[in-house]
Amino acid sequence: MGNIFAERIEALRALMAENGWDAVVITGSDPHSSEYPAPRWKQVEWLTGFTGEACDVVITADHAGLWTDSRYFIQALDQLEGTGVELHKTRVPGAVPIPQWLSDKARVVALDGLCQSVSAVRELEDALGEGALIVDVPDMLQDLWKDRPMLPQTPVTTLDVECFGGIPRVDKISWLRKWMLLGGYDKVLLSSLDEVAWMLNVRGSDIEYNPLVISYLLVSQDYVKWFVRKDASESELDPDTLDSFAELRMDEVDVEEYDSVFFTLSDFEGEDSGKIFIDPSTLNSHIYKYIRGCFTEDSVVCGTSPVILEKAVKVSSEIENLRQTYIDDGVAMERFLHWLETEVASGREVDEWEASERLTAFRAEIPGYRGNSFENISAYGPGAALPHYSTPREGSAVIRPRGLYLVDSGGQYLTGTTDITRTVPMGECTDLEKEDYTLVLKGMIDLSMAVFPKGTAGCQLDALARMPLWKAKRNFGHGTGHGIGYYLCVHEGPQSIRYQYNPQPLLPGMVTSNEPGLYREGMHGIRHENIVLCKEAGESEFGEWLKFETLTCCHIDTSAVMKDVLGPEALAWLNAYNEWVYRTLSPLLPAETAAWLRFKTLPL
Repeated sequence: MGNIFAERIEALRALMAENGWDAVVITGSDPHSSEYPAPRWKQVEWLTGFTGEACDVVITADHAGLWTDSRYFIQALDQLEGTGVELHKTRVPGAVPIPQWLSDKARVVALDGLCQSVSAVRELEDALGEGALIVDVPDMLQDLWKDRPMLPQTPVTTLDVECFGGIPRVDKISWLRKWMLLGGYDKVLLSSLDEVAWMLNVRGSDIEYNPLVISYLLVSQDYVKWFVRKDASESELDPDTLDSFAELRMDEVDVEEYDSVFFTLSDFEGEDSGKIFIDPSTLNSHIYKYIRGCFTEDSVVCGTSPVILEKAVKVSSEIENLRQTYIDDGVAMERFLHWLETEVASGREVDEWEASERLTAFRAEIPGYRGNSFENISAYGPGAALPHYSTPREGSAVIRPRGLYLVDSGGQYLTGTTDITRTVPMGECTDLEKEDYTLVLKGMIDLSMAVFPKGTAGCQLDALARMPLWKAKRNFGHGTGHGIGYYLCVHEGPQSIRYQYNPQPLLPGMVTSNEPGLYREGMHGIRHENIVLCKEAGESEFGEWLKFETLTCCHIDTSAVMKDVLGPEALAWLNAYNEWVYRTLSPLLPAETAAWLRFKTLPL
């Protein structure tokens, strides 16, 4: 029996030959440029078997390639074996992006315009040059993918900002309309799902781990139209959704069918409809072409959505709730870590999957918990060398009383989103494990202690987390930090802390991860992650200054720390942090766990 994925690729090649396409580009995203798509749009996974995010596939008559970054290199080589798909590494020296790779190999390129952003298609057009043809084939795989999932439709809820923090939707709409007036725009079409959810204070579960509703939002000075999937009649909708729609209509938000966004846009055809603003980095190419057919050429304005930055800067009520949420999340983490150490030390065999499920069970006991914020990464030994290891339900590794166990996890709560990684020494560790553990920890602490001028971007701070590793000629391939949503996506912009250039300054109110790592294939992986809040640090004759407040409240194990490698300043920070964790969490923990935590947080 042949490889099922190789067979699917050959079926796609037959479709290509039938239509005269030289190449097909398949993206790992959806019509809203989501990082984590719903099952209906996991086209790369269906075609190749690769389950990672941030990937694209190119199929030609004689080549099949998958482009992804260093987080997935090992995983991709494993999952693509036998499919005939070759790994193309991105974000490494000498990497050739898809547009440039295709430039001398294809003149007719087909793609699903619903799942390609305007910016991505423009890059492809520029690389292919004149005479090339890009064919938009919405739902290209529909006839090949016989059991393709339907578009999801889950209950919709609205957030009570008085209870759970944030800004009322009417105030957000007023802010956006003022921004439109200042820019001279008559309409704004939002397609990024977290922007829509933030604007309307709505949440759902159309995408696993992300409290989002698949939809578009059109805002003008006269109306707000929300295009959302609701196949059932009003009388058949669930009570939460009915109540949410009623609340939205009270705030003068029209609730429309998802696909009717095209009919609404067509109403503007042939008339003076003013200017419409869109963000080409998130709007899909298919709907963009439709808009260009409805509006005059100079009436479509492209730019960066203002919602991205407004959403990233948390207001005071959100910040206060986040502080408490990270304490609550810390209770679940400490209960889990105590349980894990006790079980493994007792001689009982605990595998990675059981550990992951137990952590989720502890989180589920926290009030306001609404699910995990991403799939738990529960990895022991060599598995932890894959930064985005997917813990198998069957046959996962047993956690032994030696070496290092890594757990990267987070929760979705009504009062915020959490993300934390702890690398746990399970017993005796080698000198190399201890040294790697300490160097990564020193980088995390050095970034935590940073004081920097107002206007500093994350890319200017990235080296602080890498310097201890660089001095030892070690490194890691992923970014050091990403923004985090407020009961939204665990990854959000516009800020980041990574070596790639990003001019966005870090601003007071931004919440960002701090997670350097180190990965040795076949041996071990280490990542230490805390979440930090950017805040004011005072003024001097040299200007205004900023610093970080650590929100994550969970101890860092000191048993694998080499004090001489960590250094006195980082050691003092570590001792103070662990003492804060103990004093904060011990009154909230069972007596046995609190006593255990006292021992784990004794100063070095």
